[in-house]
Amino acid sequence: MLLEINPFNPQPRLMKQVADRLRNGAVICYPTDTGYGIGCDMFNSKAIKRIVQLKSRPKNKPFSFMCSDLTHIAKYAHVSNTAYRLLKKSLPGPYTFVLPATKIVPKVMVTKQKTVGIRVTENNISQLLISVLGNPIVNTSLPAEDEPPPGEPFEIDLMIGNRVDLIIDGGPVYPDPSSLIDLTGDYPIILREGKGDVTPFL
Repeated sequence: MLLEINPFNPQPRLMKQVADRLRNGAVICYPTDTGYGIGCDMFNSKAIKRIVQLKSRPKNKPFSFMCSDLTHIAKYAHVSNTAYRLLKKSLPGPYTFVLPATKIVPKVMVTKQKTVGIRVTENNISQLLISVLGNPIVNTSLPAEDEPPPGEPFEIDLMIGNRVDLIIDGGPVYPDPSSLIDLTGDYPIILREGKGDVTPFL
């Protein structure tokens, strides 16, 4: 099911509808600043299992998740003073940050090293949806095929429309992976250079 939402001024009524569906265990496809992603409420274990199956992903490889802002991150990760300064300069933006997890994060979302991958996207729809839901949203890319993932909602619908409960149509967003930065130590480590400028972390 495709649900068209204004990417510049998301309709609150529609955002509430999507948030309600997430609370009830829906798996959705939604726009971010680095392409469309697949997600669910981070605290719904059944929905997470569905995404694991959809992605054919190893159970011991946790997903990253989306928070609404820096204050929201502090609830789910331990943020050092150095990390805080870097996050404040970089977010929202096309980055995934690796941080030490707090105990509130479900175990299925945490690595063996007790870390989590967290994003705060610049996309208006995703930001508002997370705020309305009140919980982080699981974030993973579309299933890997032979070609790059589509950026047009109607193409995504053709590809996985029968495997997710809802696809938010927020206009075309062509995939460009986030930069992955490890902030668990005293100095940042660039794990993947993507859309986000890595200069501040050198």
